[in-house]
Amino acid sequence: MIMLGQIVSIEENIVVLKLNIDLTKFQSIVNLFTILEEADQRLIGEIIDVKDGKAYIHLLGELRGEDFVPGVSHKPSFGASVKLVSKERMPMIMSVGEYQEEKHLLLGKSVVYEDIDIAVDVNGFFSNHFAIFGSTGSGKSCSVARLFQNLFEKKNYIPYRASIFIFDAYGEYHQAFSKLHEITPELNFKAYTTNLEFGDSEILRIPLWLMDVDDIAILLGAEKASQLPILEKALKFVTVFAQEESVVIKYKNDVVARALLDILSSGRAPAQIRDQVTSVLTSYNTKDLNLETTIYQPGYSRPLKQCLFIDATGKIRDMELLINFLNTFLEDNLELKLPDGSFKYNLSDLARAFDFAIISEGALLSEKIFDDVNLLKVRLHTMANGVTSTYFDYPNFVTKEQYIRLLLTAPNGKKAQIINFNINYIDDRLAKTITKIYSHLLFDYCKDNRQHGTLPFHIVLEEAHRYVQNDSDVSLIGYNIFERIAKEGRKYGVILGLISQRPSELSETTLSQCNNFLVFKMLHPRDISYIRDMVPNVTEEIMKKIRVLQPGSCIAFGLAFKIPVIIQFKMPDPTPSSDSCNVSKVWFVNRK
Repeated sequence: MIMLGQIVSIEENIVVLKLNIDLTKFQSIVNLFTILEEADQRLIGEIIDVKDGKAYIHLLGELRGEDFVPGVSHKPSFGASVKLVSKERMPMIMSVGEYQEEKHLLLGKSVVYEDIDIAVDVNGFFSNHFAIFGSTGSGKSCSVARLFQNLFEKKNYIPYRASIFIFDAYGEYHQAFSKLHEITPELNFKAYTTNLEFGDSEILRIPLWLMDVDDIAILLGAEKASQLPILEKALKFVTVFAQEESVVIKYKNDVVARALLDILSSGRAPAQIRDQVTSVLTSYNTKDLNLETTIYQPGYSRPLKQCLFIDATGKIRDMELLINFLNTFLEDNLELKLPDGSFKYNLSDLARAFDFAIISEGALLSEKIFDDVNLLKVRLHTMANGVTSTYFDYPNFVTKEQYIRLLLTAPNGKKAQIINFNINYIDDRLAKTITKIYSHLLFDYCKDNRQHGTLPFHIVLEEAHRYVQNDSDVSLIGYNIFERIAKEGRKYGVILGLISQRPSELSETTLSQCNNFLVFKMLHPRDISYIRDMVPNVTEEIMKKIRVLQPGSCIAFGLAFKIPVIIQFKMPDPTPSSDSCNVSKVWFVNRK
């Protein structure tokens, strides 16, 4: 080992060394590792800068026997010898030491020490939430593909029980994983697409009946607490309307009658009452209760609409008669329950139920509440009558357990290890909604599993900044699903993987729960600053390196890594379909 020089100062975690070597004999010593050794202590450091004949060494950890331990218990003395770490010791410091296929995952090679493979403990990495950041063109997508390809290309230990759900913002990863079965016959790839016109994958469809009130609120873009009771009531009415017709009519009559009684007793002007009753019975009527319904009294009868006439005194002529008639439709023993996932319904069914929920909850009596819920009504009817309904119109009834099993079943009938959702063909709002609903569904499934963690699900979100944001979900429904998974998911076996080019737009709570990071080249000051502020134990030295990384290389740090290390990933094979536009090839035509 080469002696580098004499320690001249020690400031916090930085050792300053006066060099006594000929630097011209080295390509560069920056980023090389050193060992600072004295009688009872061997410290490992990294040269972070060389200036004016001095080297600045950042202390990383210490050797205990032949094991590297991150962190320094005691600083070196000025008399400690400082040498470059031998090549033989580098894997022990930078990687997992002796590679074991059943425990470790090869990531790539060290950028600084070209011959050194960098591997990571599979448990240390995949049992914790992780984040992968990088600007456009940094090689992020290719490296993500390579990361999983390395996992699935093991020769003797096949991750057959892996369940990795990738939400693919651009449809990039289908190409990278579609030949998984050809490479490793025991493994399979499952693909879903949002392209309704053409696609080589199954159309993404979520059974509406597996969604709860929170999911429906997110789907319709609910933002106010006043909207939730109506949504809940609508779901309860869906349960009612799925029953026999005689029961359905009884419930509908009760709802309409109660709404009309509320209007009649509102104390409003007679003309206003008349108009509101007419409006309700025009939109929400039954065969028993409508404007043409005949009301019988001893000696005479008349249509309901005639009971609304205003007499010479300015009062509704047959107010008492009308009230008595409506009271005959009230049912005191009707019970409303939320759907339990035991029957099939679609958006059109929900839209019809929502109409009755509006009048049942008295929204017609409050202009403000009516405006709030009417907005949701318009959105719901638009979805029910548009292409969006396709994504929530599952053809057959399935339970939650059956649906999850189908998600995990490849076209050949065997277990799928990667399930890719191509959400490139829908707008950002719907993509965000679908991603949240799926994440909620997967989280609940694992949470309900009595043997927690026995069936781990990895939810990998490409372009995560589009979906994992500081949303209003917390104030509306009490939680944000990604933040909830970030805080609670590990104990149930649900792990998040966040892939983003704009970390500054991510939810702070979610990012703060990530324990492993692969950071590719980034230049935006706001994103760099955000990483520095949000990620524990990230140093200024790391942040400086992020700005100058080459494509395909990243700085890896976190619980799974002994020290921050620069890794160069191999190109994936096949590559994801993420090539940038070749402008010169498109523009220029040879005139010859």
